[in-house]
Amino acid sequence: MLGPHERGTVMSDVADPRGITREKAPEPTLSNRPISGDRYYAQEFFQQEWECLWPRVWQVAGRVEQVPNPGDYVTYEIGRDSILCARGDDGQIRAFFNVCQHRGNRLVHSELGSLANGEFQCAYHGWRFDTAGVLTWVYDEDDFPQGTPCGKRNLVEIPCDTWAGFIWFNMDPKCDDLRSWLDPVADHLDAYRMEDMKRTHWVTIVGDWNWKCVQDNFNESYHLPFVHPETIHLMNEHHTGCQFDLYPSGHARMLMPGGGPGPHYEGSVDRALKSLGPELDFWELDPEPYRDNIHGLRSALQHRKRELGESKGYDFSSYSDEQLTDHYHYTVFPNISFSMKPDGCIWLRGTPHPADSEKCIFDMWYLTLFPKDSKEYFSNSMSDWVSIDHQVEHQAGAPGEVSCGPGIDQDLAIWTSQQQGLRSRGYLGDYMPTQERRIRYFHDNIDRYLAMGPA
Repeated sequence: MLGPHERGTVMSDVADPRGITREKAPEPTLSNRPISGDRYYAQEFFQQEWECLWPRVWQVAGRVEQVPNPGDYVTYEIGRDSILCARGDDGQIRAFFNVCQHRGNRLVHSELGSLANGEFQCAYHGWRFDTAGVLTWVYDEDDFPQGTPCGKRNLVEIPCDTWAGFIWFNMDPKCDDLRSWLDPVADHLDAYRMEDMKRTHWVTIVGDWNWKCVQDNFNESYHLPFVHPETIHLMNEHHTGCQFDLYPSGHARMLMPGGGPGPHYEGSVDRALKSLGPELDFWELDPEPYRDNIHGLRSALQHRKRELGESKGYDFSSYSDEQLTDHYHYTVFPNISFSMKPDGCIWLRGTPHPADSEKCIFDMWYLTLFPKDSKEYFSNSMSDWVSIDHQVEHQAGAPGEVSCGPGIDQDLAIWTSQQQGLRSRGYLGDYMPTQERRIRYFHDNIDRYLAMGPA
């Protein structure tokens, strides 16, 4: 273990051969176009997004663990469309538009389920489709002058793939493959083995804000000292201690040192040690020797986790030392965020309301990496005990009715008032510091898709 006076809070220039590369991405050229308030409420802009952006991007329908067996399915609504993902008799997961090809009735209405007889049956006229989307039976088959529809009027299949335990789909039949589209995020996050994590929290909130308020928020950390004041005791949130990467694919990354406050910290050492207490206790690290150099706790905690990880049921062999303490936050264009922890992931998504530009469907999932042979675990990020045997329940409601955990609830409390301000005649448009450039890049990429025209 490092001694208490060996510092370890700044980004290291020495590459750790394990884990995720920390190589800085070249800075792209950003526009200087104003990010005006009407982008968050104008119906014309909202409609452009539906026509030009959303049909072209990869989205998540659910988790692979939800469809373990042939005949299992999940559905996901995006705008006016519903997507049906089903595991076929051949074991493959496929995605279809959730609409019967007879006269347009929605085929499946439940969020998830399992077929009792191996086929989907339309409730309107009884047409039946197998798990590969093939129409197998219709009532009065001999009454169609154009010939039987069986085998012809199949469900419309769309690109579908899996990565990191998530089921992905794209409504564009000509889209790039998922792995290429996720570059370099997939290559980076493979180290966390999210396919081995279990979803232990599943919350959906419908709120009064535009979906871009969510992604703007998770594309910057400038708000942390004011919206999340407790974080300054736990991490080096100052932009000079962080790294921001903007990738050609449109995705972005932030690396923020954790395991203790940064060099700009002016708070109480006692307060910092109290905030870090649960994690230090779990890893059996006595903080007292670090009172005179609290910044040294980061390196000490990394070494302690490396030392005790296996005995506590963790395999940290694919992690760099920095991954054992630091916050690796990835925003996947256009609307998904992965906030990675050594023992889990906060997964976040803001989706537009189908009809109202000033409403958003916000999803928070927490994925827990349980220690080997552990049935229960205390999630520091969620401040909650979780069980590997508990079947997670989908909680849905309005802000304040259901909780996304202490940190995300603080974000939720801001977005409604921000939407109100964006609507004001007195709002002159953005005036952002350099550290918020991921927001600028996000909006530049939206404009790039809108310029393509309707899909």
